Amino acid sequence: MKILVFSALGLLAGRALEVVAQQAPAAAPPAGSYEGHLAAAKQAAGFDFPGTLARLCIAPATSVGGNIQAADRAQWYAQPEQVFDNLYWVGTRIHSAWALTDPQGIIILDTLFNYAVGPEIVEGLKKLHLDPGSVRYVIVTHAHADHDEGARLLQEAYGAHIVLAAADWDLIEHGPEMPGGKPRRDIVAIDGQRVAVGANTVTLLSTPGHTPGTLSMLFTVRDHGRPLTVVYSGGTAIAGLYQNPDRLGQYIDSQRRLARAAADAGASVLMSNHTEFDGAYVKVRLLAGRRPGELHPFEVGPEAVQRYFAMTEECAQAARMKALGH
Repeated sequence: MKILVFSALGLLAGRALEVVAQQAPAAAPPAGSYEGHLAAAKQAAGFDFPGTLARLCIAPATSVGGNIQAADRAQWYAQPEQVFDNLYWVGTRIHSAWALTDPQGIIILDTLFNYAVGPEIVEGLKKLHLDPGSVRYVIVTHAHADHDEGARLLQEAYGAHIVLAAADWDLIEHGPEMPGGKPRRDIVAIDGQRVAVGANTVTLLSTPGHTPGTLSMLFTVRDHGRPLTVVYSGGTAIAGLYQNPDRLGQYIDSQRRLARAAADAGASVLMSNHTEFDGAYVKVRLLAGRRPGELHPFEVGPEAVQRYFAMTEECAQAARMKALGH
């Protein structure tokens, strides 16, 4: 009897070990491999940045939002909202534009498609009791239609100065005609340049990759008087770079530079010009239910900011390895 019992126990133990072995996690992929970069990106993203992870690592060759047309107003229009004491969101459901305000004037960050600049930025400012005529500067992060088409209207109608990097001014000037017309070459941005109106100063960072002249930014916002540093990523997607190892390498260098600049500045707020990357459309609406003492929805913290740029770099590293045939 004892022999049978011990035999049965041994059989059960063996089966238990087999189950444990089957359930044990697979060995981590080698660091520096294609799979290793994907794993590192996933770990860095955590549960905080699923949209960016999906767009860069899972489906990097796709483009989202570029085919939304003016007739689809119900799909893109969004109400403008105040986000911080001195920062207002005047974007669509898909693309963001921002108004950094001071009694001495307004700085606009990105300008949307031509069909959206009037309803969202011009009329949005008016709904927020801000004067479009007070726009002093318009910083365009890069020369893609979803961010630069509205620049001409703000330049012509309100006399705003348009700020863009030289390489992307060239893209506009040598590119096809634009709905609403091309903006005239105005201020040529250089790395480290500061654009200031009143108490607001935006520091421009050259972060080529998404386009040759992509600009990112650092600036300060106030949450009920409390200052917070924002890092604004000017060009995130890698769809146009997917088969270009050199441009992907440039993008990787820029992500590292943004991470260092954000760390040096103590940036705890992350923003971009696509709502899928920073969750702007949802976060803006969360503000309505914010209770006293609750953390601001956009204040993700310095650690999360660093993880964001680690994720974008790792996704680009994986794409570069694939482009190189590794």
